[in-house]
Amino acid sequence: MRFDGKRVIITGAGKGIGRELAVRLASEGAEVAGIARTAADLDSLAAEIGGSSHVADLADAEAAREATRAALPADLLVNCAGISILGSVLEARAEDFDKVMAVNARAALIVTQEYAKARIAAGGGGAVVNVSSMSAFFGWADHAAYCASKGALDAMTRVMANELGRHGIRVNCINPTVTMTELAVEAWSAPEKSAPMLARIPMGRFAETDDISGLIAFLLSDEAGMMNGLSIPVDGGLRAS
Repeated sequence: MRFDGKRVIITGAGKGIGRELAVRLASEGAEVAGIARTAADLDSLAAEIGGSSHVADLADAEAAREATRAALPADLLVNCAGISILGSVLEARAEDFDKVMAVNARAALIVTQEYAKARIAAGGGGAVVNVSSMSAFFGWADHAAYCASKGALDAMTRVMANELGRHGIRVNCINPTVTMTELAVEAWSAPEKSAPMLARIPMGRFAETDDISGLIAFLLSDEAGMMNGLSIPVDGGLRAS
């Protein structure tokens, strides 16, 4: 029960990694304040683990700020919400680029601002995990906006770690490879698409959501008390191959 008595805000808590993490942390004693775009997803999560639900479209800066303020106070924060709109360098639309950056990078800044201000006012201390992607390190074709947003999130994590670490707030980033959420299972089920990627991963498989949630839980815990400003690949050895 590492998180007994702790309250954690999780953006993107309705589905995928965010939901898996919410269930894991609740099982270890945490109270979860979930932020997501779809009310039905949050309702089903709350029915399973309790906690509070806050519906917001994180592409809207003011909605992101208001939802975070409603979810406070909190001891811990995970910025897990993310979207992808495919488009090559030559064809990516400005409005798609702006939306991906707004959700994947700007929302993480806004949510962290509100969380950190509240923590500092309460005396400091805490931990933030930003969920990035291996796309911060690779230039995947047709992922111009997504790769840019995740690279920005990694860079911003380092600035957050530098500034907020002085207040006892640790900030780290994790960078998963393809993670088998429901959407990813559908997207990567075709062997002709998955085989080339799997051939580059020495472990020979994609990540599962519990691979990711376990690392996040560790980074939030006191066991990771000297880990700050890191971008941690969770890739089965992809970058080593």
